[in-house]
Amino acid sequence: MKRLATLLIAGIAGIAPAQTYQPPQHTRAVPLVSRSSDVELVQLADQGGSIEHDRTAAWLLGEHRRLAASLARLAPQRKGIVDAYVVAAALDSDPVFGREAREAGAVLSRRYAADGRTIVLAGTDGSADSRLAMGSPANLDMALARVAELMDPAEDVLILYTTSHGARFGIVYNDADQGFGAISPTRLWSTLSQLGIRNRLILISACYAGVFVPLLSSDTTAIVTAASSSKTSFGCQADNDWTFFGDALVNRALRKPQPLAAAAQEATETIAGWERDGRLEPSDPQVAIGAGATRWLAALDARMPRTAGTPVGRPANAILEPGGQARR
Repeated sequence: MKRLATLLIAGIAGIAPAQTYQPPQHTRAVPLVSRSSDVELVQLADQGGSIEHDRTAAWLLGEHRRLAASLARLAPQRKGIVDAYVVAAALDSDPVFGREAREAGAVLSRRYAADGRTIVLAGTDGSADSRLAMGSPANLDMALARVAELMDPAEDVLILYTTSHGARFGIVYNDADQGFGAISPTRLWSTLSQLGIRNRLILISACYAGVFVPLLSSDTTAIVTAASSSKTSFGCQADNDWTFFGDALVNRALRKPQPLAAAAQEATETIAGWERDGRLEPSDPQVAIGAGATRWLAALDARMPRTAGTPVGRPANAILEPGGQARR
């Protein structure tokens, strides 16, 4: 796993778009983490820990204000109505993740009637510095805590979408050269359990994301991941608009007026087709929908738009064309 950490840090640098604005780059090994043992990396992920360095006081104040403003805009739940609260988070500063999280927030908000109950945490979309709070483990914790304060756990639902690089111990937070951390299945399960969030749809776009399925699955949980616990997923080049998973599930399948199970099946088949076309090893997306989750899904599906939305952005499978490269 120590070697995995080194490869992860070295390999996540992306291709910056050819434009005036230059997004933040990953240019150096992360202090401490690159020298951590396998056990220490797992402990970091289990704690939802992160390392922040070279942050100015002005930046810290600005980040506090960005997060506070986003949390303050969340509306309270409505008694007798199954309200959905959408949290979409990009845990990496490569623009592909920032673009995907923003559009995922919009798509999921529309599908689940979560206008006023949606928060997006993300770095740059590649066009300018982000005006949103970043998707750090700490910010994600606070967003989930605020949702827990506002929702009725007996009737309301959390819709959580994360997009980032992944490792066998969980999902990875990496903000340029300033921030690094990780969130393991144990950490996410513990956070949601402590907050009392039982009704939840969890969508994880990352390599090895299936590692979250065994622990996060429950009677009232629906979870869909981009890959199994032993497989990588594709499409995370910095200049992409979507990962394979994000494009297939969010940009295409979830824009249609169809149940979650049907959307997940469609996305799985779409991804498999792209992987066959590119002669890529199958990522094997995972889907687990608890029996109790079907009740709140039915209530949300009853309110979904009856007309399909139009996919946006450059298709993720465009990287399979000559000159493209389906990097993990």
